[in-house]
Parts: sequence; C-alpha cells; structure tokens
Amino acid sequence: MPEARFKENKSNMNILDNIRIVLVEPIFGGNIGSVCRVMNNNGITDLAIVKPRPETDWEDARKLSCSAKAQLEARKEFATLAEAVADCTVVAGTSARTGFYRDTSHSPREFAPVALESAKGHKIALVFGRENKGLSNEELARCTHIIQIPSSELYTSLNLSHAVMVCCYEIFVASGTFQPSEEKAEEANSELRERMFDVWREMMLKTEFTHEQKLEHMMMGLRRIFSRGKLTVPDVKILMGLAKQSIWVSDQWKKVNQ
Repeated sequence: MPEARFKENKSNMNILDNIRIVLVEPIFGGNIGSVCRVMNNNGITDLAIVKPRPETDWEDARKLSCSAKAQLEARKEFATLAEAVADCTVVAGTSARTGFYRDTSHSPREFAPVALESAKGHKIALVFGRENKGLSNEELARCTHIIQIPSSELYTSLNLSHAVMVCCYEIFVASGTFQPSEEKAEEANSELRERMFDVWREMMLKTEFTHEQKLEHMMMGLRRIFSRGKLTVPDVKILMGLAKQSIWVSDQWKKVNQ
C-alpha cells in the first residue's frame, strides 16, 4: 500500500483538535475501543463519554482500540450531555430515525464544512447515542444540528464505531489534511508507445496469436486496451520486455522443433 503524505498545515490540525466525539451511555466496551481507533484514523483526539456504565468491559475496549490505547486512557467522562458539550458551539446529534425535526437533518458530507468552519475558533461536538436506542428527543433538542448517515432501508442503523467513522472521515477529508500519494514515474510519450506496439505486433505474429490478415484488427483492440489508463515509462518497458521474451521463447521452440 503506497505511503500517504500529509500536508504541513498546522491550522488544519488545530481544527481537528477542536472536534469532540461524545458517546452517550455506550453499552459495549468493544465499541468504545473501536471508536478510539477510528477517531485516531481521522486525526481526532477529543473523546467524551456521558454516564459510562459501571459494567463497561474496559479490557475489551483496550483490545479493540488496538494502537489507540492512549486515546482510550485520555477520554473524559461527564455525568450529563449538557456538561459534555458546555464549551461547544456547534453540537451535532446523530439519528437514524426520521420524523418531526429530524427531517431537517444533514448528511455527514453536508455537515463537514459546517463543522470545520466553526472549529476554526471553537470547540464543536458530534454526539452519538446508545447502541440500542440512540439519542432521546431531549438529547437531540440540545443539539444545533442533526446528522443522518445515508443507509439502505434493509437496515438503517449503523454500528456505533461505524457511524463515528463515517462522520469523522467526512470531516477529515474536507479538512484537506490528507494528500494521497502521486505517481512519480514519467508518462510514456507517443514515440515510446509506438515502439512498444511494434514489438507486440511482431510477438503476436511469431507466437501465432493472430495472422497477417487479422493483425491490424488485433492491434486496434490492443491500442484501445492500453489507452484506458495512463502508461508510464516503466509500464511500457515491462510490456516491451514481456513481448520480447515471448518472441525469444517462440524462436527457441521453433529451432528445437524444426
């Protein structure tokens, strides 16, 4: 997998520092650990848990957090949602249900620019409810925005950590922090590609893949295949080497069998 690169943009990283993930009464320790992992996948490090259950399996949480155990240990715990979001401007609650004021919801992608704009100078919160019943109407009423993650009618409710991942991912991408790796090899020019096609033309005849009367038809098909994506200089050299080796093998076989 190619190594990703990150832009040297401290302001973007500071924006992500201002985003808080709030879990309200999560049921399963494993989900809490998985949330820590996906938060760190997306550069977000502020985790708040409202009313953690006494029976929470914190060992399971540590296992599922993998290399984000430090994130799990750095969590903040609050007795109420009001306390968890007291210093936040934008507070977005997630809900899979529809109806009433939920119909004014935003998708995570629509919400991401709103979140980033406010996070330039303020703390904001994304609030996720219980695995079995989500957020109550009273809890949603405390939110300034509602997020609904697009999903199939076959099953509209997402696993808690999956929901956090979708929302964090959209914010992370919109922040411009991540820059994918780029192709470093030079693109092959027309002269080099034509040399390659000449070798392939010879190879198809010598291996009897096709005959003279069908050769140009086959070459047009080959050209279309190789025109569907960018060919770099190393790509073309490999393809030329393959054709040349096939010609050599064909010549050797014919010598042995004359």
